[in-house]
Amino acid sequence: MATKGWKRCVVGPQTEQMLKLGHPWIIRDRYTDKWSAGSCGEHTALYSGEGELLAYALRDDDRRIVARVIEWPHMGKIPHIDEKWFYLKFEAAQRLRRMHVDLDMTDAYRLVNAEGDLLPGLTVDIYGEFIMLQLYCRMWEPFREPLVQALQRLMCPQGIYEKFRPRKTRALEKQGDKRYSSLLVGQQAPRNLTVRENGLLFEVDLNHGLHTGLFMDQRQNRRDIIPFCEGKRVLNLFSFTGAFSVVAAASGAAEVISVDASTQYQNRARNNFAINRLDPSRHQFVVGDCHRMLDRFAQQGKRFDMIIMDPPSFSTVGKSRFTTSGGTSNLVATALGVLEEGGCLITSSNHQKIDLAEYLKELRRGALQAATPLRIIQTSGQGPDFPFLITCPEGRYLKYVVAIKG
Repeated sequence: MATKGWKRCVVGPQTEQMLKLGHPWIIRDRYTDKWSAGSCGEHTALYSGEGELLAYALRDDDRRIVARVIEWPHMGKIPHIDEKWFYLKFEAAQRLRRMHVDLDMTDAYRLVNAEGDLLPGLTVDIYGEFIMLQLYCRMWEPFREPLVQALQRLMCPQGIYEKFRPRKTRALEKQGDKRYSSLLVGQQAPRNLTVRENGLLFEVDLNHGLHTGLFMDQRQNRRDIIPFCEGKRVLNLFSFTGAFSVVAAASGAAEVISVDASTQYQNRARNNFAINRLDPSRHQFVVGDCHRMLDRFAQQGKRFDMIIMDPPSFSTVGKSRFTTSGGTSNLVATALGVLEEGGCLITSSNHQKIDLAEYLKELRRGALQAATPLRIIQTSGQGPDFPFLITCPEGRYLKYVVAIKG
């Protein structure tokens, strides 16, 4: 097949094998270091050493991933990246959601999930009448205009935002850089834009901060706890803006205690309670370190029927440091000390480099440390609007586990 307009680049045997297995990333190695200099987003036809066309990719400037596949030769044609090409991709993604995602009483969801929708490094999130693009690589920047035009034609939004998400976002936070998002077209969203999820309301901010305030990949998991909250004492650790807390309180929980290190997030959690006509004064919002608060609850003899913990992959509060690998087991052991016998422990991690089997080992270490039986009754991941390629297991990043003590 002719590849006019596409620069020919040869990959090594290991990359060739990965491409034939369907993985869309080209990792830098001694073979890619021999490629001639190219610009970000450059059309690149990938060949084996024997001259076999393997994939069509776009060059990237990432130090580790030097190119990403956008189409495969078996699709039968050379991709022409214009508004029509993006429109067909977005239309296919929209069709998948309409068929397989329950969006009844929900207007906040993911329309495009990067590799899972054959658009690697690009996500498109819908927030009511607004759209947020997130670029996890620079290769899409040269195609911003046709990309935005296609979204406008398909969705007719009030405004479209863009956010660049480098792998090392912590460096941006340390620099105090808060200019994460920019309005590309249309009108600016209200600072506290209200969206609906499973019939409940949540405020999001598309204009400021690294996160909008609502992790939509947990939407289905939040819905699943609704039948089990009535009359329960619920502790939500690393509560962020309180989405799980709102669901618990709205489902009849007797008491919800939300713990997070950020005063700003706790204030937003209170707002989320208020807009759902839930009295924040009937519940507790604690600003502090989750480990220390668990110790304090234990000293007070406090007990809970349900504990939810969805910590970030890495966090630092003062001298306290948490990482998924190694930190989870200690957290689980401490949490089990304040969980009632027969109580429900819900744990979650979005750490991409730790799979479900490794995560369950961390939970096992915690249960053994606490000398307490722990029975798993459910494991799941992100919702169906966050699909992932079976050939790109990195896309299955979310681990969500429901367990019973005793």
